[in-house]
Amino acid sequence: MKQIEVQIMGQSYLLGCPDGGEAQLREAVERVDAAMCKIRDAGKVKARDRIAVLASLNLAFDLAAQQQAAAAPMAAPAVAATADSGDADPKAAQLIQRLDQALAGDGHLL
Repeated sequence: MKQIEVQIMGQSYLLGCPDGGEAQLREAVERVDAAMCKIRDAGKVKARDRIAVLASLNLAFDLAAQQQAAAAPMAAPAVAATADSGDADPKAAQLIQRLDQALAGDGHLL
């Protein structure tokens, strides 16, 4: 296993990478970086940990929607959850609200 250095939201990370998996890992890093930067650039969420949670939820939601679409091609497409989006899936909005409540108790989110 080798290590590669990557950047996510301007911060460097040294990640372990299995042989032959560098391209796949770099693609995953690009997706995570893009998702986190999109949330940060929207300006509604500033704390890096909250941005990371929301980005991971969005990516997991998208993956689940893709898997569901592959299993049932006739199903209606899912709506991805976004921070503070009024037209998001009600369950996703409720989950984001619960996350906000849980994370609000920590005064050191930055």
